[in-house]
Amino acid sequence: MERNTLTQNTSFQLGEFDIIAAYFKDLTDQDGVALGIGDDAAIINLPLQSETQLVVASDTLVDGVHFPSDASACQIARRALCVNLSDMAAMAAIPRWFTLALTLPREKANRQWLRDFSAGLAEVALEYNCALIGGDTTAGPLSITITMLGEVAAGAGLMRSGATNGDGIYVTGFLGDGAAGLLATTEINSLSSIPINVSERLLNFFYQPRPQINAALKIRYLASACIDISDGLVADLGHICESSGVAASINTAMLPIHPDLKEHFEDQCHNWALFGGDDYQLCFTVPAADLPAIDDWIFHGELDATRIGSIVSSSDDNPVVLIDGCKSIDQLRGFDHFVL
Repeated sequence: MERNTLTQNTSFQLGEFDIIAAYFKDLTDQDGVALGIGDDAAIINLPLQSETQLVVASDTLVDGVHFPSDASACQIARRALCVNLSDMAAMAAIPRWFTLALTLPREKANRQWLRDFSAGLAEVALEYNCALIGGDTTAGPLSITITMLGEVAAGAGLMRSGATNGDGIYVTGFLGDGAAGLLATTEINSLSSIPINVSERLLNFFYQPRPQINAALKIRYLASACIDISDGLVADLGHICESSGVAASINTAMLPIHPDLKEHFEDQCHNWALFGGDDYQLCFTVPAADLPAIDDWIFHGELDATRIGSIVSSSDDNPVVLIDGCKSIDQLRGFDHFVL
């Protein structure tokens, strides 16, 4: 981590290197790390065999955009790392290491905030066996950028471009919980009639979504294409369609929606499942010949997934997602930071 503006204010009690040593240095211990935090860069050991490929992904979370301003430091850390781990799942990669670029307002750069942030980061990192190996700290509006590095067997990484006509379309887990969780964080007063256990489940899901690493490793040799659902099912499935040159047809009656949402958000839950985003489940496609194997895993509880439709031929130059037979091209974009 490089020296920068956090050390330039003499009234600031915790310097950059104090912060690193006190709150982040212990997160760097993992097999494969030859040199962790403390130097100008990290050194990691890669296998000598050429059968392994390195997978790299970065995400930035900004205060007031990706999490509410009143979120706790622990909640922010958990969400930041889980969101990045979900990108590893989308590629069927095993997460190994990550870097952290933390931009922190001076009023938050106190021991309690940093202790809580570090604890939340450590909890998720320990669960997924990934190590912090470096990054940067600076003063400014709160934002967190994590770059995740993972490993995948050569040629086994899942991509968006492999879907073909006749493939089945599946999603893991439930859809719509992310959008409902966002509502729980921003309009808590409007949920006063909702049982506390429901609102707590949604809040927990929003701040700590479950990256589908194990599911991805289970399907990696059968799935033809895969993406994680961050911007909404229709938008992200649309990315698969665009990359693969196909279209998709989904059946809303098959969408896996948690009973909590069906009971308490009957009018919104299907729209959330289709367009809401923040679910961080996997959407993947499977060739027709391999559908029985996937369905057998689901039947025997070895895979938590639901078939929701199929890949079909694209009828024009603009691949679309069909919802119950109707085009949804107007809502394919999903969330976009630069489009109002």
